[in-house]
Amino acid sequence: MWQLHRAVRLAMLLDTPLAYGSTFAREIGFTDEVWLGRLDDAASWLAFDGDLPVGSATLFRFPEQDPDEGCLVAMWVAAHARGSGAADALVTALLDHAGSSGLRRVTLDVADGNHRAAAFYRRLGFTATGRTGSLPQNPQVTEFEMERLLDGHRASPR
Repeated sequence: MWQLHRAVRLAMLLDTPLAYGSTFAREIGFTDEVWLGRLDDAASWLAFDGDLPVGSATLFRFPEQDPDEGCLVAMWVAAHARGSGAADALVTALLDHAGSSGLRRVTLDVADGNHRAAAFYRRLGFTATGRTGSLPQNPQVTEFEMERLLDGHRASPR
């Protein structure tokens, strides 16, 4: 299964390189152990169209976050599958897992010009926090943080 996660991650880095905090050139050289470790360090979901993986989302907790918070990272849906409901299913699964795990808050970062993603997350109940930053590998790309507060049990979109 880790091979599918690796293939999807590399596809997303090629497809939308300015949406992530890493690069294809960096991650293509990762060892099998690094890819396996990534699955141990976070909860990840894949979306499929038949046997073909078409999307991914990961819930990761950064060390600087409070223990009851997590971050939605590595969200991606292949261009041909956008609008299919795959993104909704991925984020709903992630939010439900976060809520049932006792998290009270999920954050994410969106590039300033990514209006489609921002609108999608707003539709699912995320709101801007006012916090901003930039991509480490491309400081010209600014991004803003969004959050979704959870009830601690179930977090299906409103």
